[in-house]
Amino acid sequence: MSLYNLVSFAGIFILAGFAWLISTNRRNVNYRAVIWGISVQLLFGAFIFLLPAGGRVFLFINDIVVKVLGSAGAGAEFLFGRLALPPGGTNAAGEGSLGFFLAFQALPTIIFFSALMSMLYYAGVMPRVIRGFSSLFTRLMRVSGAESVSAASNIFVGVESLLTIKPFLDKMTRSELCTVLTAGMATVSSNVLAIYVFSLKGEFPTIAAHLVSASILSAPASIVMSKLVLPEDSVPLTMGINVEPYYEKEASLFEAVIVGAEGGIRLIAGIAALLVAVLGLVALLDLVTVGLGLYINNFLGINIDWSLKGLLGYLFYPFTLVIGVPIPDAYQIAKIIGERAVVTEVVSYQDLARVMKEGVITDPRSPVLAAYALCGFAHVASMAIFVGGAAALAPSRKRDIASVGFRALVAATLACLMTACIAGVFFMGKSALLG
Repeated sequence: MSLYNLVSFAGIFILAGFAWLISTNRRNVNYRAVIWGISVQLLFGAFIFLLPAGGRVFLFINDIVVKVLGSAGAGAEFLFGRLALPPGGTNAAGEGSLGFFLAFQALPTIIFFSALMSMLYYAGVMPRVIRGFSSLFTRLMRVSGAESVSAASNIFVGVESLLTIKPFLDKMTRSELCTVLTAGMATVSSNVLAIYVFSLKGEFPTIAAHLVSASILSAPASIVMSKLVLPEDSVPLTMGINVEPYYEKEASLFEAVIVGAEGGIRLIAGIAALLVAVLGLVALLDLVTVGLGLYINNFLGINIDWSLKGLLGYLFYPFTLVIGVPIPDAYQIAKIIGERAVVTEVVSYQDLARVMKEGVITDPRSPVLAAYALCGFAHVASMAIFVGGAAALAPSRKRDIASVGFRALVAATLACLMTACIAGVFFMGKSALLG
């Protein structure tokens, strides 16, 4: 065990302490949720990184995800030809890949995974898995059944998780609503996870296993941070009660495939539009801030990076040190984690892949912790999506949902950082998941 492992362990409690400092009611904190939430993460992290059986299980999951991704690319290759071939790949005619294209390789897999998840819901597989995780959270952490179902379903799906608690949204407390939004932004859905795998698998062969484990770890982390930032001040309707996930089942398996595929198309359109708009606006903002910053640097004789990415890097630098990233890599990783708050995790994962390929990162610990810290929808655009989605399902609670949105974003960001701390505690440089 190195000093950085101890730093990561201390970081768990530093982040929890920061959440407590910004809490709306420190006296009402549910410490059982905090203690059990952290304990569950530590136990799961030990299973993943320390036990040979845990390593074998997640390497098996990694292989499954990679093979499924290969199947997902068949349809894209039929439509787009060599453009859909991942770097290093060849088709039946022996033609090689033309390089990495997000639009032709990663985005089409969303349609496949959306259809696959829809089929698993129709077959009753996903509701059973969600009930298992939900029951664990409810029993151990003494939280409401509805928010447990929401946190559990967010391990596998995105904003669609709101539908699993649709009958309860109108009656939820503000603390429950904050937990629902936090869980949504602290985790990632299985369909977009494919994008991150495509971005990093060349430099990080076992990234799929890490992302799956990160998504699972972030579920209890989201409850911990939410209950610290906005503690419960009343008794939830489903407190301590196991709740069945709500699901409107399709009439047939084929209809489930159609519905899932159509949902994937809408998601692709949303992601593409978001990336075009946000990256363009960030570039425009950089023109202003960098231009003004140049004059300030010259006038004061200083050297500060005034780009939005650079400024966010300064903001997240202390948090990056806290999670246990080695000092030589800390600012580079801080910029990547910080930019996620504005330009989404899709861009951040691509930037992580780039700095790994260029050799900018010097310590193998750094990209592992960054991969865990980035594994969540904790950004401004996602906050708008989740707040808007929840408000549409529970219009009578629109004001309450909007009022907790920013706190949920902060809690989700802290939850992702806590997940990175868990990985940092057990990362010894010799895990079976390093690849």
